[in-house]
Amino acid sequence: MDRLTYVGHRLLQLIPVMFGCTLVVFFMVHLIPGDPARTMLGPRATPENVARLHKEWGLDQPLINQYLDFLSRLIHGDLGTSLFYGIEVRQMLSERIGPTLWLMGLAAIIAVSIAVPLATLAATKKDGVRDQAIRFVPMFGLGMPPFWLGIILILVFGLNMGRLFPVGGYGDGFFGHLHSMILPAITIAVFLAPILIRSLRASLLDILQSDYITTARSKGIPEKRVIARHAVRNGVISMVTVLGLNMAYLVGGTFVVEKVFAIPGLGTMMIDGILQRDFTVVQAVTLTFAILVVLINLVTDVVHSLLDPRVRF
Repeated sequence: MDRLTYVGHRLLQLIPVMFGCTLVVFFMVHLIPGDPARTMLGPRATPENVARLHKEWGLDQPLINQYLDFLSRLIHGDLGTSLFYGIEVRQMLSERIGPTLWLMGLAAIIAVSIAVPLATLAATKKDGVRDQAIRFVPMFGLGMPPFWLGIILILVFGLNMGRLFPVGGYGDGFFGHLHSMILPAITIAVFLAPILIRSLRASLLDILQSDYITTARSKGIPEKRVIARHAVRNGVISMVTVLGLNMAYLVGGTFVVEKVFAIPGLGTMMIDGILQRDFTVVQAVTLTFAILVVLINLVTDVVHSLLDPRVRF
């Protein structure tokens, strides 16, 4: 199977994944206690107004009929209208997906920038003081709740130290987005980097004992060149897989970080939709996250095959 055929097959897998997500999410969301009509109208809602909104939104129909109507609209590219804001969900998604992709991409870059040099330093001095320190210190990142770390970063770098970074928002333009995303991206990267360090260190320890590394050293190639061009280059292959799997996991992990930093992304949109009982928004965001997870896994597999010619589909 060539690469294009493989990619085509993986894209076709989106169909049953999306169908399964629509089925599970639709019924789970509708079983959550609460009435979107009463939430919309407030505490002074009358039974007549609630009934009118139910009829207008189609909430007076049986759940199976509501689901079939939702599925029919979805097939035609209609994600529905937000019950709370009264605008098309597709428009909301187009405005909110940018900040989320920015956050995930920048977090991945920062995590890799931290992991590669630290894992290399640890692997070249196995069981030494440097190795022990690098293995121990980053583990704090796994134990820090993202919301707590985000608040600490806001207090230190956003409110003190001359207010180096914004405490919330998305900014304007490329550099405005970059400046606003530094702190939330670091919050995610601190959790992601230890996982990458452990993976790359273990891979480098195996590679450094390989015959071709011994051969390269015997030819008199400088040690730094052996590490950079032969060891790290091959060790990164396994790290790419780990990074892809964890980025797929962190797709849903951006919720809290976006809320802490007031980022107008999909995570914030999802939380607001849940609190407002906005069924159409929750369903649309969940489907978007499902597609992102599948696409991230697909890109990971393709990149892995490009880095390692031995991989065949």
